[in-house]
Amino acid sequence: MSNGPRQWQNYTDILEQLKTFFPVPTSNPIMDGYFVHTISNFLDRVDSLKSAAPILGIEQERRYENSFQQGFPEKISSVEEMTKLLADYCQGMIIWAHPNCQAQVIAPPTIPSIMAFMAGAIYNPNILSDEYSGRFAEAEVQAIAMLCDLVGYDPKQAGGIFTFGGTGTILYGCKLGLEKLFGGQVMSCGVRGEGVKIVTSEASHYSRLNVAGWLGIGTKNVVTIPSTANNEMSLIDLENYLRRAFERKERIAAIIATLGTTDAFGIDDLAAIVHLRDQLAKEYGLEHPPHVHADSVIGWAWLTFRDYDFQINPLGLHARTIRSLQDSVQRISALSMADSLGIDFHKTGYAPYISSVFMVKNRSDLNLLSRDPAQMPYLYRFGHYNPGIYTLECSRSGASALAALANMRLLGKQGYRAIIGHVVEMSEMLRERLESYPFVEVLNDYNYGPVTLFRVYPDGVDPALAFQREQTDPDYCKQLQEHNAYNRRIFERIHQQAMAGEGVLLSWTDAYRHAGYDERLPIAAIKSFIMSPWTGIEAVETVARQVARIREQI
Repeated sequence: MSNGPRQWQNYTDILEQLKTFFPVPTSNPIMDGYFVHTISNFLDRVDSLKSAAPILGIEQERRYENSFQQGFPEKISSVEEMTKLLADYCQGMIIWAHPNCQAQVIAPPTIPSIMAFMAGAIYNPNILSDEYSGRFAEAEVQAIAMLCDLVGYDPKQAGGIFTFGGTGTILYGCKLGLEKLFGGQVMSCGVRGEGVKIVTSEASHYSRLNVAGWLGIGTKNVVTIPSTANNEMSLIDLENYLRRAFERKERIAAIIATLGTTDAFGIDDLAAIVHLRDQLAKEYGLEHPPHVHADSVIGWAWLTFRDYDFQINPLGLHARTIRSLQDSVQRISALSMADSLGIDFHKTGYAPYISSVFMVKNRSDLNLLSRDPAQMPYLYRFGHYNPGIYTLECSRSGASALAALANMRLLGKQGYRAIIGHVVEMSEMLRERLESYPFVEVLNDYNYGPVTLFRVYPDGVDPALAFQREQTDPDYCKQLQEHNAYNRRIFERIHQQAMAGEGVLLSWTDAYRHAGYDERLPIAAIKSFIMSPWTGIEAVETVARQVARIREQI
């Protein structure tokens, strides 16, 4: 036995130190002040990373090979050291609120929605049951009721829950479709037989493949209907497919209609899709018609304009913006016809990740997902609200529900109209500037949202004619690939300059759509997605100027 100095401590001594790492459970002015000071210190450190560039600090190369070599620490550190470390990990993070950020459909969160997530982080509510979530569960019920009012669902009949992102909302919708198709037996017996289909448009989100794979339907059973030039599902092709499928006795669990595609803000004609489903179900005597799920995670916020007086136009929006909003609202107003739908508050709801809502027109549909409480003997001993009986998640934070509720109460229709109206107006101004150039083609001209996709062409090329031939002419294949590479070089130069604080940060899509004569040939595009309320006409002008300037350099 060593006679050297003692190298260990009694655990109770260590525990006293560890207690200072947590917010105190009872009021303590000194420790409460330390908690507030620590958060303030962290925010000060992060704030010092801001500059003219739309990122925090500088863009750093990710060296993941070093990360793989990290071992589990042996010794205790300190809150102060972790404050420095956490601030350093924010280096290179895109600032979504920055006026020169037009990169993605990611919104800057409001201060109350951030506070909601702080409350969730501190007190850890789990809306498995109101026993573990207190009034956070009430926030979920109230938020769903407000959204029923916005969508047009009957709040006495409809229902919903917050879940793990837009993929989660589609997963729930397709799962209900499966249960309806098999008489509520899939939960216990699994998917029987083969050939169950999910139908979507080719412009819909790729999460359709995730959902089909995870539900056991199989990605090969996802049927993609061609989309029109306006990036909406072709109703003619949909009807032709459904008729063939029903004649062959194929089983279709769900039809997914997209109301605001991620790349181009394409809006499917939901009303026509539902009418077609109902008509064919009657015509073919279907016992279990396909469930219609609306993937409205982006487009839902446009419903705040449904009762807006476009004639009087009290917000003073420009005529081009009014036309855009009216066109979108007309389609999105049919949301109440969907059997279920998805909403993302972390997109056009201006809340932090993750804040997604799955809603059903008939609350009784959720019974198809229920489990016997006897299978969970350690739960549901108290309380009156127990959604964990039918949710996929057992652990489900209450922060997202509280954040959504906070934003709806904070902004109301008036606030959402102002923000959505602004980002659409700035997008329309950008399109107007780009359309004035003889070398630019705006690709999603009839999709009136905050996203603009465009291609830039070299001298001597007619943009409209070139884009038409890229889609339809096999003899133009080589030029298509050359133009993809040309636009990629322009985008990379734009990205490089923006990261140096010298321009606007745009985005890129490898495949806005594919050539009609060869689905292996993508048509790429440069993308502007305006989401920040700080993005003004100056940033729009900067985009137009930098595109023209870099094209000359290229």
